Amino acid sequence: MSRANPTAGRIAATLFAALAMLAAVLAGTARAADPPTVYAAASLTDVFPKISPSARFSFAGSNTLALQIRQGAPADVFASAAPNFTQELYRDGLVEKPRFLAFNRLVLIVPKSNPAGIDSVYDLNRDGIKLVVANSRVPVGGYTRTVLRNLGLTSALRNVVSQEADVRDVLGKVALGQADAGFVYVTDARVAASRLTTVQIPVFAQPKVRYEIAVVKGGDTAAARAFVARATGKVGRRLLAEAGFRFPPPSKPEKRR
Repeated sequence: MSRANPTAGRIAATLFAALAMLAAVLAGTARAADPPTVYAAASLTDVFPKISPSARFSFAGSNTLALQIRQGAPADVFASAAPNFTQELYRDGLVEKPRFLAFNRLVLIVPKSNPAGIDSVYDLNRDGIKLVVANSRVPVGGYTRTVLRNLGLTSALRNVVSQEADVRDVLGKVALGQADAGFVYVTDARVAASRLTTVQIPVFAQPKVRYEIAVVKGGDTAAARAFVARATGKVGRRLLAEAGFRFPPPSKPEKRR
């Protein structure tokens, strides 16, 4: 009767353990290499894929995305067009501390043909104007109402013919001539510049449009942090600036006395 070789058994066991460890390492590497899932405000639709072409994106109104994250949607990163949504999620322990992303501004848009003859934001008060806005819960909808209050034009809301779910819906309706005017971000107006005319809003009436970005807890934290670092770093800032987003001026170094 032949006896089992204990040395061979130990070698086999060691080899099996090494292969199992290698498989675990490779599986971990594969998971780390997975692109992040980024939930972002609709106004970031054109610029975010340039910042990270491999990432998976879901674009919508910031309010809708925040609600989906609360309900357990598989997001790794959340970028909001208003800080209240990121700050509320942070308060409730659902995201890491939010970071500043960029500033934006509002503009009034009218179809290129401008059938209603709108030359000023004050024309929105005329009877018969068909105005389209985002609903008040969407950041751009809230900012729109701030503009109208600052201008003393809240009565123009009587001319609203539809309230949309995000800024791109407002943009589309005006660009297609389904409304006489609408409020969008400057960055969105640039996307459809060939089909629109912009009417500037006085500086004093502009709200502070601040975007924030945060890592969602419970997701692929490593990939999410890498995306946030890129979006808020030199590459991200350059691409956001090219798209029309703004940043605070660099602080001047204190003079030595």
